[in-house]
Amino acid sequence: MLIAVLCGASACGGPGAPLAPSIPREGGGISGGSAVGVLAFLVQPRDAAAGSPIDPEVKVEALDTLGHVLTAFSGTVRVALGSTASGGTLSGTVSVVALSGVAFFDTLVIDRAGSDYTLVASATGFGSVESTPFTVSGAVGAPERTP
Repeated sequence: MLIAVLCGASACGGPGAPLAPSIPREGGGISGGSAVGVLAFLVQPRDAAAGSPIDPEVKVEALDTLGHVLTAFSGTVRVALGSTASGGTLSGTVSVVALSGVAFFDTLVIDRAGSDYTLVASATGFGSVESTPFTVSGAVGAPERTP
């Protein structure tokens, strides 16, 4: 009886239940269960000029369920524009191999000014994570205006 009470109070789920707790991911969403870990933006994208690389470089890290960097992870991490893209196209190296659990994206360029751009990073076994929104300005430093 004590086991049943303890199990019920500690959320024992039986066969197929996640072994690790669900933890929040930066940028929203929750990961847990069958995932190896989670991805997080170590360096979020910042406002940039259209046609210029995002600076500083975007960095995505692979974390275990306790939030520690998975330094043995050397898988491929990909980034893409989120669904709120303002009509721009992402170019540069969008798929890189992580080094000691961290993927460095130093050539990302968006070709069109707009606001509320986000990047979505993903890797096999980790799901995906969305960055905080950022703005891409026109050549004079102001968002492009449309007639």
